[in-house]
Amino acid sequence: MTFHLHLVRHGQTYFNRYNRLQGWSNSPLTESGVADAEKAGHKLADVEFVAAYCSDTTRAELTARSILDISEAAGHRRPPLTVDMHFREQFYGYYEGLDMAMAWYAAGAPHGVKTYNAIVERYGLAATKDFLKEADPFHDAESESEYWRRIEGGFDIIAANADLHDGDDVLVISHGNTLLSLMHRFAPAGYDLTERPANGSVTVLDYDPSKPLDEGGITIVSYNQ
Repeated sequence: MTFHLHLVRHGQTYFNRYNRLQGWSNSPLTESGVADAEKAGHKLADVEFVAAYCSDTTRAELTARSILDISEAAGHRRPPLTVDMHFREQFYGYYEGLDMAMAWYAAGAPHGVKTYNAIVERYGLAATKDFLKEADPFHDAESESEYWRRIEGGFDIIAANADLHDGDDVLVISHGNTLLSLMHRFAPAGYDLTERPANGSVTVLDYDPSKPLDEGGITIVSYNQ
């Protein structure tokens, strides 16, 4: 059994505009962010969603409702929207709301690297989470293992939906670093992962809950469209 998950990065927020780590913090959509959500909605207007999910952040909920409004106006049945913390972005702990360059310098400098991309290039994406947790004076930032335990719980929530059947389309409002993390873990070679997915972009995954995630449970269909 396979579900087609349409993962949309939420619209631009003020923290996005200011280049600040956002994580679990709330930041309103900008005017461009509202337009991002509407653009995604029109891009997906031909898709009839059987279920919809988003994190409990304003940016995700507003993006989801905008897309579902457009879907409903196109004549599709409106599915219930499940709002749950398992779909949140990575938690940055002490560094929530900080300038991104400053935060990644604090995380990487003790390891001889000074930027996010440099950490990824030398140590891999998982190290960005573990290094930030290490640098956090309260150690509240999510580690790699803590992050994936929560994210995998989100897939379990989708799998438990008794209304879903083979081939159904599912809307999931996602976040920039979460989309990158999914791509680094599950995507085959050939994708350009040096840039974050655009606000309002669509990434499509096929999800087979009968298989372990790393053993065919997730297949990348498209990225950052």
